[in-house]
Amino acid sequence: MGSNLSGDISEVKFLTIAEVASVMRVSKMTVYRLVHGGELPAVRVGRSFRVSEEDVNDYLRKSFFQAG
Repeated sequence: MGSNLSGDISEVKFLTIAEVASVMRVSKMTVYRLVHGGELPAVRVGRSFRVSEEDVNDYLRKSFFQAG
C-alpha cells in the first residue's frame, strides 16, 4: 500500500468499492476488475473489499497520459 513503510495503518483512509467508483467516475464492476486483476491493491474485509485512498490516487496518477 502506497508509501507507508512503517506498517502503521491507523492514519490510512480506506474507501469502499462504491466510493472508489464514484471518485474514479467508473462503474463498481470496473473497480472490481482492477482489484481482481491486481492493478489496484485492496484489503478484503469479510466479503467486501476496501481500497486505501492513497492507492486510488497513485493508480490515477500513473494512469495519466498526454493526448494530442
